[in-house]
Amino acid sequence: MQLDHDQLQKLLALLGDSDIQELKLEGDDFRLEVRRNLPAAPTVSLVQAAPLAPAAPAAVAATVPAAAVPSAAPPAAMAARGDLLEITAPMVGTFYRASAPGEANFVEVGQRISVGQTVCILEAMKLMNELESELNGELVEILLDNGTPVEFGQVLMRVKPA
Repeated sequence: MQLDHDQLQKLLALLGDSDIQELKLEGDDFRLEVRRNLPAAPTVSLVQAAPLAPAAPAAVAATVPAAAVPSAAPPAAMAARGDLLEITAPMVGTFYRASAPGEANFVEVGQRISVGQTVCILEAMKLMNELESELNGELVEILLDNGTPVEFGQVLMRVKPA
């Protein structure tokens, strides 16, 4: 049984809309456990194991809140200043300004950005997710440093719309 990132997102969205308090799912190379006690935030544990071998390395475990996988969250919302829009994190992860260490940043303060342009990467569960702008405008502020952990809905950047 295989479970890719998209399938995991869909499963967590379905679980978020249900009254299920605990779910365990196992495949040949993974184990997924979801437990939640309402009203506290749900917790997801995903253990990805190496293929079975005589000397298998230790399993890697990651814990991510289920709310980190929204079904459709808008990345831009009104900022505290009425003339700026905010680009927010659509998931929990780690913020990166460039595609790799030593590479040029996707965007810089003062730069004009356009719809569909990659503005950063959010790493979640070892997957690199490019975050694309959904608006045109001038980048006014980048609120995070490279490698900073982010929460769902956290403001990443502020943009003055064109």
